[in-house]
Amino acid sequence: MDSNPPKASTDLHVLPKKNAEYGTREYWQQRYAQEEGSFDWFKTYADLKPLLHQHVPRDARIVMLGCGNSTLSGDMYEDGFRRIVNVDYSDVVIAQMRQRYQGMSDMAWEVMDVRELALSDGSVDVALDKGTLDALMCEQGDVWEPSPELCENIRRVVDEVDRVLAPGGKFIWITFGQPHFRRRHLERAGWSVAVERLNDGGFDYFAYIASKSQTREG
Repeated sequence: MDSNPPKASTDLHVLPKKNAEYGTREYWQQRYAQEEGSFDWFKTYADLKPLLHQHVPRDARIVMLGCGNSTLSGDMYEDGFRRIVNVDYSDVVIAQMRQRYQGMSDMAWEVMDVRELALSDGSVDVALDKGTLDALMCEQGDVWEPSPELCENIRRVVDEVDRVLAPGGKFIWITFGQPHFRRRHLERAGWSVAVERLNDGGFDYFAYIASKSQTREG
């Protein structure tokens, strides 16, 4: 295991010219090729630890959606969450993270698009997203009336999460998006959705916990 894991970075020297670029693979390929260390969107594991301890068993089969170069998976692994599959559509960052965390042998790093997960049906207990859906939702236009393309992208991700989640599994989405913008994307038969507000005295973030029914619908 790396005795000196990278710390969360606040270096924003690779900002895109337009926010919509956050939703493109090309932007992330270029960014990860330039960016040193790590970058954690929204919250670090220290911030999320109470939430994750409440909702995620130590032996859960976890998929980290759009892992990027976040420290979250490594910090969770050190805290006893070992069965983590990290996926990202950037082969650049997956190669970096495999090397960085090579000592954490129970954790996997796979090149994968979250809209088309190469995982078996019902093979995951917890799907975690911290910033990936938010990146896909960056576009020019009215936040109250997102484009059909944006809605379709998000639908594909959530449908894939629904498919790979085992009965009783959970999808935990960490986002800055308020419920009137985000909750509608989680409306699925057999899902119950709870919202927790995360605030440490600064900017509001939200955790959406979508729990899948123990029994299959239909």
